[in-house]
Order: sequence, then structure tokens, then C-alpha cells
Amino acid sequence: MPKSLLLAGCGLMLAALSACHQEGPAERTGKSLDNAGQSVSDALNPPQGPAQSAGRKLDRALGN
Repeated sequence: MPKSLLLAGCGLMLAALSACHQEGPAERTGKSLDNAGQSVSDALNPPQGPAQSAGRKLDRALGN
């Protein structure tokens, strides 16, 4: 019985910690730099058609 209570308590603590993530200023700055880099990349090497353009958008949405 005590082991199950301990495991349940640990699970609740992990769930609470994962819900508290807030983006800080460094993360926001990093994301904006990533977006700027992607824009420059698209300007220098534009997608060759609608399928490639859609693929790039999908990759960015999934974080790949």
C-alpha cells in the first residue's frame, strides 16, 4: 500500500511540473532567430512547387 501511494504521489508531481512550462525571453528570442533563418533560407532557396512548400510548412509545424 505505501509503495502505491508513493508512486501515485510521484506521478502527480511530475504531471504538475510538466504543466508549468512557461516560455522565457531567451526561448522567444531563439524562436524569432530560427524564424528569421528560415525566411532567409526560403529567399535563397525557394520551394520548387506547392508540394515542397507544403512539406516545408509541415516540417516546421512539427519542429523538424
